Amino acid sequence: MWKAISKIILKYRLHLILFLLMITCLFGYKGQEARLSYTMAQLLPKDNQTSINYNNFINKYGNKNIFVISIQDDDLFDFKHLSALNHLTKDIQKIDGVENVSSLTNLKTLNFDHRLKKFSFKNIFPDLMIEQADADFFIKELNRQPIYKDYLTTSNSKITTLLISLNNEILQTPSRKELIDSIRNLVVKYENNFSAKARYSGLPYIRTEDSLMVKKEITIFILFALFITSLILFLFFRSYKATFSSMITVIIGVVFSFGTIAFLDYEISIFMALVPPLIIVIGIPNCIFLINKFHNEYRKTKNKEVALSIMIQKIGNITLLTNITTAAGFASFMFTNSKTLQEFGAIASLNIMIIFVLSLVIIPIYFSLSSPPKEKHTRHLEKKWLKYFVDFLVYLVKNKRTAIYLVTTFLLVIGIIGLVQVKTTGNLTDDLPKHQALYKDLKFLEKEFGGVIPLEVTVDTKKKQGLFKLQNLYKLDSLNNLLSSYKDFSKPISFVDFIKHANQAYHKGDPKYFKLPNQHQSMLFFSYLLRSFDDINSSESNALTDKFNQESRFSLRVADISTSKMDSIFKNLIPQINNIFPSDNFNVVVTGSTIVFLEGTKFLLKNLIFSLLIVIVLISFFMSWMFKSFRMVLISIIPNLIPLLITGAIMGYFDIALKPSTILVFSIAFGISVDDTIHFLAKYRQELVANNWCIKTSVFPALRETGVSMFYTSVVLFFGFFIFVASDFGGTIALGLLVSITLMIAMLSNLLLLPALLLSQEKKINYSQSIKSKL
Repeated sequence: MWKAISKIILKYRLHLILFLLMITCLFGYKGQEARLSYTMAQLLPKDNQTSINYNNFINKYGNKNIFVISIQDDDLFDFKHLSALNHLTKDIQKIDGVENVSSLTNLKTLNFDHRLKKFSFKNIFPDLMIEQADADFFIKELNRQPIYKDYLTTSNSKITTLLISLNNEILQTPSRKELIDSIRNLVVKYENNFSAKARYSGLPYIRTEDSLMVKKEITIFILFALFITSLILFLFFRSYKATFSSMITVIIGVVFSFGTIAFLDYEISIFMALVPPLIIVIGIPNCIFLINKFHNEYRKTKNKEVALSIMIQKIGNITLLTNITTAAGFASFMFTNSKTLQEFGAIASLNIMIIFVLSLVIIPIYFSLSSPPKEKHTRHLEKKWLKYFVDFLVYLVKNKRTAIYLVTTFLLVIGIIGLVQVKTTGNLTDDLPKHQALYKDLKFLEKEFGGVIPLEVTVDTKKKQGLFKLQNLYKLDSLNNLLSSYKDFSKPISFVDFIKHANQAYHKGDPKYFKLPNQHQSMLFFSYLLRSFDDINSSESNALTDKFNQESRFSLRVADISTSKMDSIFKNLIPQINNIFPSDNFNVVVTGSTIVFLEGTKFLLKNLIFSLLIVIVLISFFMSWMFKSFRMVLISIIPNLIPLLITGAIMGYFDIALKPSTILVFSIAFGISVDDTIHFLAKYRQELVANNWCIKTSVFPALRETGVSMFYTSVVLFFGFFIFVASDFGGTIALGLLVSITLMIAMLSNLLLLPALLLSQEKKINYSQSIKSKL
């Protein structure tokens, strides 16, 4: 088959070039439509109960995308400053895409008309503020409203917040940046006029900044990957042809990666942004193996066409297997039931196979059209330092197998100790760069207001108008007090506070009546309140209850704490909630972005083991197909599991947590590292035939020939993944660093431990007649 493929590639090279140009243009044109993701990564499947609860909540109450702005102003309650804040609030409200603004100057208070027996809202802020007396009166009225205590201002009255609800449809488009910038420009004017300090946070803002950083990093990583790999290639081969042909291959591969993302209508998330540079890093080893084989064969035959034909036949089969195993590592994410990782796995695995086809076509065609290699181009095959390196490996395998096993055992023990120390944690914003204003502003708001990450609790009384039963309100009040007792939670906004506020208004605004009505007056009070509901039409009441007044919503914000700490909080909180609200009479749901991320992290970690097992099973299948020996399957898998164990130990010792961004390491690294095993065993299999099935005389020639290419590719992969250390995202940095370390350890494991195991099992491995006849 491979002989026929080599003939097709070399005979119809001009036709293939034309076809490749056409399809590259098509994918390049389509790739321009690839769009950034502006939403939270979908870690949970749609049928997961947490996901169902969250979607039900959004359908009922809407998706309130709150952009949080804090303004630190030492003279905040000066009448000029308050007047300017009022104008700022109104100007922001006018911006297209802004649905609502909650500000100090547009807060409303309930008023009860004893003559009409009805409630109505009125503004606390005066219509016109022209002197300090107006500001002082406003402050006095504001302080009489316990419902707003610690809501939009701090106790020292120097910091206020604007809670800006943004249109969800605009937030799904690139126009979100213009919307955010329009708001910020208005706030900057206030800052400059009063020497104030503004800080920005909230999920819409964080996601916008995230997407812009992702967009910037895609370009940086592609350029870094091209520079690093081309530099390494030139240093290895000392050939512009080898470097240029490889660069053409991977650049076309990058074009295809953007095209496939657009064709499949996926979005570029922080995970998907890794694909284009990964294609460069993974595609270069294909080129290295092909060019190395071409140079080897040309030195033997001095015939370019023959050398290219042999290159395709001998390396095509091996690189197909290696690319399949690498693709399998990424494809395993398609079994996680997480939409974000499924899309990442699909695009990555598909493009790995595309880059295999591109390298198998472009490299032979390029060299067939160029002049034959000169002696200086093949001189890299005789580098003395590389020969000494391979000879040293042969020496160790031949004479120091016991030492290899002792070092391996020591690493296993150290690895197991470190692995048990790995923490399962992670924050919603854990990967944000700690030195940037985005992270610092978030922490400032957490300190002053308790956080910006949404958390929602809904209590269903299971009866229409059930919220107006006094016994239910007392239960809701107990929950309100319980939620307020957690220091990592902001002050909850709830229907029970609205009732207290209405009771205060019913008693002429006296703050001491900010409490639930007593049993004696409750029936009359509730009759007045129900009569007023349509007229009030308040966002406070409508947002905190359903249309039947059957379900109450508690809305609060949470600090960006670790999932482990959050899990501990909820393990303590949920039983207390269940104690207040028996399941027979109430249905309580805790949801929000915080819960979705918490459960998503747990879900991914559970799927990590499953996806890794899938990769191991697939690769074991390839090995069993090659050797028809279970013992050989074990021997080939062990050298690739040890690097994963050591990587896990590194995470444990250096406090690198398992989280959505770092769990990718294991499947990716295993899928790539096993390529070295396949290259070695493929050559070893050829040597078995040549040496009459003698393992001892087959291992060392295989080691000598594959050692050079394995070293080259491992260096490329190490530095290729290491470029991710330049990322602004902590998870991407950890991913790049850990995969780089894992692949370098895997190279040594495959060059030392694998041949040592083969030699030690010489008397135990019996190749079946079927495999002998096949070989």
